[in-house]
Amino acid sequence: MLSFIIRRMGQSVLVLLITGLVAFSMFRFVGDPIDNMLGQERTMEDIERLRGQLGLDQPFPVQYFRFLENAAQGNFGVSYRQGRPVAEILLERAPATLELAIVSAFLAVLFGIALGVYTAIRRDGVMANIIMAVSLIGVSLPTFLIGILLIYLFSVELGWLPSFGRGEVTRIGEFWTTGFLTETGLKALILPSITLGLYQMTLIMRLVRSEMLEVLRQDYIRFARARGLKDRVINFRHALKNTMVPVVTVIGLQLGAIIAFAIITETVFQWPGVGLLFINAIQFVDIPVMAAYLMLISVMFVAINLIVDILYVFIDPRLRADRTGGH
Repeated sequence: MLSFIIRRMGQSVLVLLITGLVAFSMFRFVGDPIDNMLGQERTMEDIERLRGQLGLDQPFPVQYFRFLENAAQGNFGVSYRQGRPVAEILLERAPATLELAIVSAFLAVLFGIALGVYTAIRRDGVMANIIMAVSLIGVSLPTFLIGILLIYLFSVELGWLPSFGRGEVTRIGEFWTTGFLTETGLKALILPSITLGLYQMTLIMRLVRSEMLEVLRQDYIRFARARGLKDRVINFRHALKNTMVPVVTVIGLQLGAIIAFAIITETVFQWPGVGLLFINAIQFVDIPVMAAYLMLISVMFVAINLIVDILYVFIDPRLRADRTGGH
């Protein structure tokens, strides 16, 4: 088990290095940040002086390894646009994105598994068929269109919920802010969290239903019914547990996707998170912010995949035997 974790961590480090190299290489073609930082009255001396201060006059390998060295220490440089440390800016924006991602993930996992189990157990029921039909909306419609439709219905027509912003927030500590403790903050969180989590919820629900139906056809389920076990015990203690191995994989990937693809939701609702920060950074060619954002997203994906691999062992004892060389 320990050797497996060490091997996976080594692979994760390699993935992060490659991702950082690809991201840092792409940013060389998005534009010249000097054009946005200096006015029209700039001179060649001003350009060369600023390039030297930012380290842009160094060869690409030197810039890349310097970025990796500083990033490992939590130093992502200084924002070209704001002139402030990137780590400080990310700490200010991270609470909004994490809060949105946590709520969206909670809704997606909770309702995805619950509705998936329900539609599998009651697969011939009217309500189950209605749920499956409605779920096509979450799978088919793009995220930005779902957000616009929700804004039109609940903000424009009904006037129940705000259409943009985070509402009033409460500061906890030096950097953390939350909207959970205010009424406007909770209202502002409803529409973007539904928008962000709807696709993941429908995907999890349909996967749970499919795997659950497959497990319910197995011989050991028939044997359990023949022994007279209650349906609740069969469905939740035996069938659901054996359903969760592939479901955990998808849930892990979708949790990473929620954070990575929060860009669209944050743009639609003008949510002040790191996704909206990344969009603004692209417009101003703020390379340190873009590089730091992609590196953080890569770290989250790699960490989630590592956790999912470890969870396999606890969910399915057969995998534990394979990893330890047992039979």
